[in-house]
Amino acid sequence: MSRAMTDSYASRYLREVAKLAAQIDGGELETMADTLVDLRNRGGRLFIIGVGGGAGHASHAVNDFRKLCGIDAISPLDNVSELTARINDDGWESCLVGSLITSRMGANDALLVFSVGGGAPETGLSLNIVAAVEHAKKLGAPVLGVVGRRQGTTAKLGDCVIVLDGGPDDLLTPLVEGFQAVIWHGLVSHPRLSMKSGTWESVLAKER
Repeated sequence: MSRAMTDSYASRYLREVAKLAAQIDGGELETMADTLVDLRNRGGRLFIIGVGGGAGHASHAVNDFRKLCGIDAISPLDNVSELTARINDDGWESCLVGSLITSRMGANDALLVFSVGGGAPETGLSLNIVAAVEHAKKLGAPVLGVVGRRQGTTAKLGDCVIVLDGGPDDLLTPLVEGFQAVIWHGLVSHPRLSMKSGTWESVLAKER
């Protein structure tokens, strides 16, 4: 592949990143922050789920919400023994909701979903996310999400969902998964949520 072709792709990709960033409604981020402040104030837990890249995001975000915001965050995906046992014995579709049931998730808690599609029964994609979202809604627990499609279960049923569908179809996954990290970092650094600075922010503050 020629250098000109790769330069052309890189320029296009970065243009789309900038365009999508400009399309995100800051008010939605503020609403999500307010929901999480209320969750912390009432002593609720934040269950974070995703599959593929979203699973990695869930683990990272659990750390940030616990360490920086003092929110009791949990991801069913972090216990690989339990997760794979549930998949093996009970099936993929119920592996996340089974863990939520054992953790006694209730209306006092909340669910945060990182997913490109948000779960889609009609296509058979991310059915474990579909089951987890439906379970949370039955309990009356708020459902938050950062997804890439309005047609998915998370966007349809969620209470506060940021939908990142403003980019081209061929860049849907990289843009959505990239911005999921941008958004949760915007939450954990939000003045109303953050209880302490990150390590490097503290180091730089001392150097000034």
